Amino acid sequence: MSIIVNHVSCVFDEDSNMPTKALKDINLVINEGEFIGLIGHTGSGKSTLVQHLNGLIKATEGAVYFNGEDIYDKDFDKKKLRSKVGLVFQYPEHQLFEIDVFSDVCFGPKNLGLSQKEIELRAYKALKQVGISDEYFYQSPFALSGGQKRRVAIAGVLAMEPEVLILDEPTAGLDPKGRDEILTMIKKLQTEMGITVILVSHSMEDVAEYVDRIVVMNQGEILYDAEPKEVFGHYRELEAIGLAAPAVTYIMEKCREAGFPVDTKATTVLEAKNEIWKIFHK
Repeated sequence: MSIIVNHVSCVFDEDSNMPTKALKDINLVINEGEFIGLIGHTGSGKSTLVQHLNGLIKATEGAVYFNGEDIYDKDFDKKKLRSKVGLVFQYPEHQLFEIDVFSDVCFGPKNLGLSQKEIELRAYKALKQVGISDEYFYQSPFALSGGQKRRVAIAGVLAMEPEVLILDEPTAGLDPKGRDEILTMIKKLQTEMGITVILVSHSMEDVAEYVDRIVVMNQGEILYDAEPKEVFGHYRELEAIGLAAPAVTYIMEKCREAGFPVDTKATTVLEAKNEIWKIFHK
């Protein structure tokens, strides 16, 4: 599986007096099994970009390829694409609408024309994958906590058995414990299922901790596309566009300025701890 974004531009209100160029000549390759962090300030084009990946928005210019097929070809099956490239929006309430949790998760597979048995098996499996216990299956999804709603929304996409899972700010509004639980669950799904995950986030700590590759958006363009250590090495440039590096990056810089021979490329708490430990145990 791969997604190729080839010279994609997107203009909103193109025929108006004030057109908005949301994406500008984007080129991006997403490979099978990657865990990618997509970051950028508000209005940078993150959400617009991910909605191009499953055809929710059509590019003004350029092409998007899924498994070598142009998704804009007239014979391309967009319904199949959206089952293979699943998108979980920032606010789970936008994706929850059925009378109970189990029915909600059944909705996607039902639209694939599967048998009732297969639909229910997929829903049950997906709910278990995200850690929802049986006691919640027949409760209203709107009676759940914020973290549980996120899990049910993710289960609804997983029940479609996607190859790519896109999560737009999945931890927004959650407390630190809830945030860590959701991200750990997502990392486990990515590892065990071998699916590609694209995490849209404004939290540098979350991105540094979990992803293998970071794509930084700025004013509709890709500014950086590299491993976390390389991207956060440009923390001054990130600050200039309204972002920042993880707190660990600044701590390690302060240690270096104080004369300690630490590796300032440490981006997680564990890496920083190991660096500091080496200094005092030489």
